[in-house]
Amino acid sequence: MWHLEPGDGAPLYKRIIRHLEAAVASGHLAPGERLPSERDLARLLSVNRSTVIRALDEMGDRGILVRKRGSGTYVNREKWGVQSYARLNWQDPPALLPAAKAGPFHREAAFLRQRAARSGEKLRDLSRDELAPGLLPVFPIPERSWRDVVRAEQGDEAAHLGLPQLRHSLSAFLRATSGIDAPAEDILITSGSRQAIFLITQCLLKVGDAVGVEAPSYFYSLPVFQAAGLRLYALPMDEHGITLEGLEKLASRRSLKMVFVNPVFHNPTGTVMSDARKNAVLDFCAAARIPIVEDDAYSLLFFRRMEGLSPLKAWDRRNQVIHIGSLSSYAGRNLRAGWLLAPTGIIAKLAAARQMMDAGLSVLPQIIANEYLDNVATRHLSVLRGNLAASALELAAFLRGTFGDRIVFDPPSGGLYTYAVMRDRDARSYAAMQTAFLRHGVIPALGEDFGDARPSFRLNHSLFS
Repeated sequence: MWHLEPGDGAPLYKRIIRHLEAAVASGHLAPGERLPSERDLARLLSVNRSTVIRALDEMGDRGILVRKRGSGTYVNREKWGVQSYARLNWQDPPALLPAAKAGPFHREAAFLRQRAARSGEKLRDLSRDELAPGLLPVFPIPERSWRDVVRAEQGDEAAHLGLPQLRHSLSAFLRATSGIDAPAEDILITSGSRQAIFLITQCLLKVGDAVGVEAPSYFYSLPVFQAAGLRLYALPMDEHGITLEGLEKLASRRSLKMVFVNPVFHNPTGTVMSDARKNAVLDFCAAARIPIVEDDAYSLLFFRRMEGLSPLKAWDRRNQVIHIGSLSSYAGRNLRAGWLLAPTGIIAKLAAARQMMDAGLSVLPQIIANEYLDNVATRHLSVLRGNLAASALELAAFLRGTFGDRIVFDPPSGGLYTYAVMRDRDARSYAAMQTAFLRHGVIPALGEDFGDARPSFRLNHSLFS
C-alpha cells in the first residue's frame, strides 16, 4: 500500500500523487478515510516531509483530498469540484473505473441479489436504471436478407452518421412528439446516451474544464467526467429544476465550459423544469456563452398532459443546446440506439472521432429502432404510460404503508423514478432506514450515489410488482 513504484523520471511528488490517486481509485483508500500524518506518510514512503506536503497540497487544490488544519488529511467523500487527470490510459484500467461501493448497505444488497439468484426468492431491486422486462414492446424484427443489411451499411453517410432512413424517421418522430425541429443532417446516431456523453466530454472539453450538473444528478454517478479530467460543480435545484440564482452564482465563481441537464422527469428526483425556467436558463447561458447538453431520457413517459413536458431543445432558437436521447427508456436497454442533435459542424467532429474508435455502428439495432419508431412507438408508449402510472401508485402505497411519515416524496407525474427523502428529524436514522428497505426485500438506490447530501432514496417504480 505505501510502497512507491520505481521512478520513471517524474518528480517524486508527482509519483506520490499518482500512487495516492491509484489507491483512491482502487478503493484501498475509501471516501472519508483519514490519511496518515504528514510525518508518518513521509516515513512510510521514505521521502522528505516537504515532498509529501507538496503532493498533498496539490491534491487538496484539486479536491481529491480535504486538508483540515489540526485534524488531518482525508479522502474527499464527494466528486463536487474534484479534478482528476484524464484517465484514458488502458495500461492502468483500475484508475478509469469507479471504486467499488463497499459500504454496509451495498454489501448487504449484493448478498441479497446473489441469494435471490440462487434460490429464486422474490427481491425487488429498484436500484436499476432500466425498464421492467414485462413493459418492453413486443414486435417482429423486420425481415431483411444479409445482403440487404450489408448494403445498408455501405456509404460514408451511413458509416459516419447512421442510417439515413433512421435519421429521417427520428427527425419526423421528434417533431411530432416533442416539438423539436431537427433536420436529418443535424442528427448523429449513437449506441445510446452514454456514448453521446463520452464523445462530448472527450471531443468538446479538455482536462481541467469546469462543467455544471444538477445536484443531485445521475451525471454525478458517471465515471466518464473523471475519465476526461473534468471538474463537476453542483447546480442547485428546486421543484422547477435548476435555479437561475444558483446557475448565475456558479457561473460568477467558475468559468463554466458546459452545463449538463436532464430537465424533464429528472433522474433521480423526477422534477420537471418549468417552461419559464427553461427559457430563463437558455437566455442566461446564451448571454454567458455557456453551451447546454440536454439528456432527454423520459419526456415521453408522462402520466398526464402537463406544463413543462417539452424538452429544452424545443425552446432553443439559438442552436445552443446539444440534445441527446435514447430508445432504451422506452424499448429496453438492449436496443442500442440513441441520437445526438447539434449544429452540423459539431456533428461532423463527433462523427469523425467515433469513426476513429469503431468505424461505424452496427446496422441491425438501427433497423430495429427504425421499425419501432415507424410502426410501434405510438401504440406502445400509450400502454407504457398507463402501466408506469399504475406501478408508481403501487409503490407509493407500499412506502406510505411501510414507513409512514418517516420518508416524504412527491408522487411522480412521469418517468421511471420515485424519489423519497427522510425528514430532518429522522436524518440520523438513515442507516436504519436502509436496513429497513432491505428487510422488506426492496433495494433502493441511495441519494448519495447521485451527489445528494440529504438522506434519500431513488426507487425505479417500473420494477415494483
